[in-house]
Amino acid sequence: MPTTAGYLKRLTRRLTEDLGNVEAERIAEESKATGAQRASDCTRGEEVTMHGELRAVETCSRAAKAGVKAEFFDGSDIVMLKWLGRNRIAGIEPGRKVTVRGRLALQDGHKVIYNPYYELQGSDDE
Repeated sequence: MPTTAGYLKRLTRRLTEDLGNVEAERIAEESKATGAQRASDCTRGEEVTMHGELRAVETCSRAAKAGVKAEFFDGSDIVMLKWLGRNRIAGIEPGRKVTVRGRLALQDGHKVIYNPYYELQGSDDE
């Protein structure tokens, strides 16, 4: 059973810790609970399954068909997700939790997965 002192210590840490670190820790705990791989542990060429959150999504005009890009974060590292030839994907939006699967590549030194399989996990307000 948690003690009052333990609760106060955790509360004080949460209030004084950088909000980005707290958010990263929360996402990393959720990811670990699903049994997914940590993005920071994955290397180029590996077939990976990761769970995390979409931080930013960039779409293009219907005429451009350049693709949809999303910044995926699992609490340990950022991976760019790129769907080629699409201008929008329903449900792919910032703040959405998602499990992704695909082959990890590197582009300009950054991790990327092209045309990943994805499973939407629900919105933040659920």
